[in-house]
Formats: sequence, C-alpha cells, structure tokens
Amino acid sequence: MNKHLYRALAALCLSVTSLAALAAYPDRPIRLEVGFPPGTGPDIVAREVGMQLGKQIGHTVVVENKSGAGGQIAAFSVAHAKPDGYTILLGEVGSISIAPETTSKLPYKPLQDFVPITEAVLANFVLVTPANSPYKDLHAFVEGARRSKTSFNMATFGAGTPGHFGAEMLAEAGGFKVEPVHYRSTGDAVQAIIAGQVQGAFLTTAMARPQIIAGRMRGLAITGAQRSGLLPDIPTFAQQGLSSVDFGAWFAFLAPAGTPTDRLDTLNKQIRQALRQQEVSDTLKGDGFDIIGSSRADMDKLMRSEQRKWAQQVRKTGFRIN
Repeated sequence: MNKHLYRALAALCLSVTSLAALAAYPDRPIRLEVGFPPGTGPDIVAREVGMQLGKQIGHTVVVENKSGAGGQIAAFSVAHAKPDGYTILLGEVGSISIAPETTSKLPYKPLQDFVPITEAVLANFVLVTPANSPYKDLHAFVEGARRSKTSFNMATFGAGTPGHFGAEMLAEAGGFKVEPVHYRSTGDAVQAIIAGQVQGAFLTTAMARPQIIAGRMRGLAITGAQRSGLLPDIPTFAQQGLSSVDFGAWFAFLAPAGTPTDRLDTLNKQIRQALRQQEVSDTLKGDGFDIIGSSRADMDKLMRSEQRKWAQQVRKTGFRIN
C-alpha cells in the first residue's frame, strides 16, 4: 500500500475513533448522590430530574441517598469521587454554602472540590406562627418581639440550617432578640409550632401550605422576590418593609473538580432540558419549587455569593458546630 495512502487512512481512523470517544459520553449509568432520605424535598428533585435525564441520555440515572450530617456525607462522597462525569451531586445551600462557616473540620472545600453544572430549583421560606398566635401579620409579630422582655422562641429543623440563620436574619432586621429552638426532626418542629410551644418558624412553601390551608398555622410573610403561586395571599418580606430578609433553599447539580468541561456542558444542557419538560416542571412546582435551570457560569457566581452571604450571617451569631 502506498505509504501516503496508509498514513491518510490511519489519520482518518484516528479521527473517527476520537469523534466516537467524544460522542460516547455518557455510555453507562450516572450515579446521582443526594444527602437526604427518600421522600424529602431534595430526594424528590433528584428523582424527578434523574428519571427524565435518564430518558434523554439513554442510560439510567441511579439516585443514591447518602443521608446524614445535613447533606455533608453525600457531599464528601462526591467531592472525592472520580471526576469523569459519572458521579454527580444534588447539592444544596446548607452543605455547600453554610457548612464551610459553621463546621471547622468540614472534610471538603465546596469552592475547590466541586464544579457547577446548574442550579436546578429554589424553594422559598414562609414565616409561620401557631394558628392561635396573637400576631396576625408581620408588623404585629415584629412589634411583639421588640416588646417582649425575653427572647422570642423560633423553631428550626436543626442547628446550622437556613431556618436557623433565617431566624437570626429576621431578628436583626426587626431589631429584636431571638432564641432558636433546634428540633431533631421536621415532624417534631412542626408539632411544636402547631402546639404553640414556639412563637414562629421558617418553613418551605411546600411544607407550610398544607398546614396553613388546614388552619393549623398562620403565614405572615414569604422570602423571595415575589409571592408564591402556592400561597398567593401571603405578601413577601420586601412588600412589608423588610427586604433584607431574603434567603432560600437552592438545589444544584455539582460534579467533582476536574470533570472534563465537555461533559459538564453535556450535563448542563441535558438537565436544563429535563427541567423544562412539562411533567417534571409541574411536579416540582406543585412541591413548592421554582424552576431555575441556570448556566454553569451563573451557578458558579451563586456558589461564591451565597458562601459570602452566609459566612457573614453566621459570623454575626458566633455559631460553630466544632
């Protein structure tokens, strides 16, 4: 065979092989780790998006629940996984943006150990009080707290959570003192609110809605830029003059640092497409989530700005877990 023809054929084969390798991803199942138990908000997001993503890419997305330590177990696992695009994390504000400031021995560094794929959804919070509370609106709640001779008790779903520091944020904005009461389970905290054992709490819109509709709680204000479609009668904090009380629980897809850019781009495109599917969108909105589907660059900005914001808030309280 002519040596020039041989070289041309060899180059063509190499080119075809390279293109096939690039087009092959993903060529096997993807593992999606989530740091909370089945049936929780993060798990619902992971499974809804994961199922649709699997249909689009032609390979199963296996959701693994590695619950514990407020999402930190799953985050640690993915941070140290092989950066090949086959192990990803559904991260959230607590383990990614709050934990670095509250936990001195955190076994991973979010801004160094992860690369962003996309912010998937956002859940806002509702300030709720017991149904028999004397406070009918946010103004009355804040005035009552200011006049109180003791600290106002507010339930949280655990120390170091958004609800914990959200209560501190509200107290700072309202000019009163708050005493966070940390419950070990969501159920215990909800029952404490219903029973009137605390003056208030921050619940996600999905969690607050059935309690408010059933008359077991009263909603006073909601975080975020606009009212929730699930609770349209409840005004935002900004509408009531406390615009600084602005926080939410965001959930985002992340990959280990070092994951190839082309694979991150593929995941971003496919996950955003999954979020736009009517069935997925309707289900997640019905569970109180706002659909985001951000670019990788915007998710990177969010991670950095959120860590700065929560670090500032945590430092004001002096709170540390270890």
